[in-house]
Amino acid sequence: MLETDNKKLNAFLEFFPDVEAQEKVANKNGALFGMKLAIKDNILIKNRISSSGSRILSNYVASYDATVIRKLREAGAVFVGRTNMDEFAMGASTENSAYGASKNPHDISRVPGGSSGGSAVAVAAGLCDAALGSDTGGSIRQPASFCGVVGMKPTYGRVSRYGLTALASSLDQIGPITKTVADAEKIYNVIAGADENDATTVDAPAFAPAELQRGEEKFKIGIPRHLISSGVAPDVLQNFEQTLEKLKQFGHEIVEIELPSVKYSLACYYIIMPAEASSNLSRFDGLRYGLKKEGKNLLEDYLQTRGTGFGAETRRRIILGTYVLSAGYYDAYYGQAVRVREVIKQDFARAFNQVDAIILPTAPTTAFKLGEKSGDPLQMYLADVFTAPANIAGLPAISIPTGKDQNNLPIGTQLIAPPWREDRLFALGKDLENLSK
Repeated sequence: MLETDNKKLNAFLEFFPDVEAQEKVANKNGALFGMKLAIKDNILIKNRISSSGSRILSNYVASYDATVIRKLREAGAVFVGRTNMDEFAMGASTENSAYGASKNPHDISRVPGGSSGGSAVAVAAGLCDAALGSDTGGSIRQPASFCGVVGMKPTYGRVSRYGLTALASSLDQIGPITKTVADAEKIYNVIAGADENDATTVDAPAFAPAELQRGEEKFKIGIPRHLISSGVAPDVLQNFEQTLEKLKQFGHEIVEIELPSVKYSLACYYIIMPAEASSNLSRFDGLRYGLKKEGKNLLEDYLQTRGTGFGAETRRRIILGTYVLSAGYYDAYYGQAVRVREVIKQDFARAFNQVDAIILPTAPTTAFKLGEKSGDPLQMYLADVFTAPANIAGLPAISIPTGKDQNNLPIGTQLIAPPWREDRLFALGKDLENLSK
């Protein structure tokens, strides 16, 4: 059954043959006992292939478990397979995978979003109970929105990146894709926490017990209307306004806020991310692991291995990243982007002095047709316009399905909270979930 459905959707690159064996030894007292999880192909599972959706790592077998895998296994979870993704998490449609595009289960002529498209499809199609994805500029939340499931990105540093094949180390975070907010919270509670193998991780600061009792608390939610004044599909905008009205009826207060510098987040993101990617991907040269092509000399080895092993989008971002880090352009591009990033963080900090959370559409459109934007990188990059700011500022964010458009395609609404306040996302997310039933 799984294999039959997957042939149509291409969500999984591999189903693991030892699921029954895993179930027999799973921790029966674990918080996730019996939960069947799909794992994005850039998260290492010992003795399994982890290709990151790329030809250059098609034969790479992981030699250790990622920290999140160890924690999930200890909690009783079972891993059913590895899911398709845009190559090295570079994309918003899963069309950049070396192993073919995944298809949206609501309409197989459309993309599922990316880069964690395979994980979102697997959950939405019922091929697993939940999945792990990674989110660098929206790669969990945007496909969750397109596929009608819940996708959550934790605060930067809350979940270990040890064993995650890096795209952009200052932006990447692992998070859950689930059917319900409660399941996302359950998985988050298992995988979050400091890790000695990842120096960027921390344990969240403790909050007063009263602050965690969210059952009847009403929130003040900020809406930066100036960010959604143009470029948003009418159905998405209508659903967003309806969602705001429902939140008001539930007792939450909606106030308008200004985030003056956040409009530069996408430009900032597409400088910082390729710069870090060009550095992180330099290790894939055929000398240590992965694909190896023989040339006449060492330089030709590099050129042929990387030219054959990397897809077009990966090569594009490596070239762009190398350019913005080059001696003549470093200050003008990368240095400036780092400074703008700090200003964006300050914008959010000021906003969170006024409100408990911020609400935005997850994406400006619903799922687009396969091939519709693949020839226009700039149009594809705009899919991240509402999700990239949370990565730039290191903030936790969640996408909740809140309705469908006229083509019966899912629409997601995004909530962003202050650092370490994932509890607010789960509380508000459950409200949104109930309001959308």
